[in-house]
Amino acid sequence: MASGTQDVLLTQFYDAHHDWLQGWLRQRLGCRHDAADLAQDTFIQVVAARNVEQIDEPRAFLATLARRVMFNFWRRRDLERAYLEELARIAPEHAPSQEDRALILEALHQIDAVLGSLKPKVRQVFLLSQLQELTYREIGEQLDLPVITVRRYMTQAMRACWLAGES
Repeated sequence: MASGTQDVLLTQFYDAHHDWLQGWLRQRLGCRHDAADLAQDTFIQVVAARNVEQIDEPRAFLATLARRVMFNFWRRRDLERAYLEELARIAPEHAPSQEDRALILEALHQIDAVLGSLKPKVRQVFLLSQLQELTYREIGEQLDLPVITVRRYMTQAMRACWLAGES
């Protein structure tokens, strides 16, 4: 399909469903500003996901995407809140600059995204290795996994980290 035709279909889809989606989000979030932002984020995903003419149930599709966007929004907000709480415990003279805070938050969001993309067992193996500094043998014993599986999971996790660093 020609790009111009796709643009027209996207515009029509947006016009037909934007107000409904923003209202749906506003009911769940209780804030019209957050609802407006998340509605836009949801439509960005619509553009990236597929041709709109392939969407059979637009509101169900949008609600599913919007739930994912909301979940990520809440995770991001919780992560930022936890970081700010930790910052409040630091003596002002040791606190990072505003620029460093922004860079740290960006890094935390990237780490969270990578960890969230891993399968639960892979994430668990990675965290045991990196945070508790357990050996592969110790991880295998704790999770009842053969060392070869622990090694494979670590390779998957490290690859995900490397790929995230490349983007």
